[in-house]
Amino acid sequence: MTASTKIAVFASGSGSNFQAIQEAIDRGELHAKVELVVTDKPGAFVVTRAENFGIPVLALNPKEFVSKAAYETAIIEALHKYNVKWIVLAGYMRLISDVLLAAYPQRIVNIHPSLLPAFPGKDAIGQAMNHGVKLTGVTVHFVDEGMDTGPIIAQVAVPVIEGNREATEAEIHKQEHLLYTKALQQLLQ
Repeated sequence: MTASTKIAVFASGSGSNFQAIQEAIDRGELHAKVELVVTDKPGAFVVTRAENFGIPVLALNPKEFVSKAAYETAIIEALHKYNVKWIVLAGYMRLISDVLLAAYPQRIVNIHPSLLPAFPGKDAIGQAMNHGVKLTGVTVHFVDEGMDTGPIIAQVAVPVIEGNREATEAEIHKQEHLLYTKALQQLLQ
């Protein structure tokens, strides 16, 4: 991979994983270039983070489109404009449909806060704590048509701090930032 590997980061919230990725690029640890940040939440803090790095943002409200296919087609048009080669989901809280999957086959990756296949979907940390597990973790995986069901690229275990969701989340986020950068660098080489 060269420094010209162009990626788009999709996020729905604060964008802490996006920021970790961009900072890794700036430090020379990840040889890629974020060409575009895509969000389905125009008011999300990830927009501010992207603007602070001078990265263009595509902020689209899915409810303003007649269908999910129309929404994703608009995204694909923007991705092609920026010549994006890979899509990196970083807290993007929407399932990807066949439209986007067909446009970027085996080139969409996601990070999830559990040791998949355990605790897929929303609130994986809460799911883990409610089940009383002692160990959870972080998974980087390819995206397919299911919810957190694609082939696993990398995982790291994280101990659950019993009765302390905040501390558990903090450790998971720390590990997400480290693992995603490392996995992306290996994957995109």
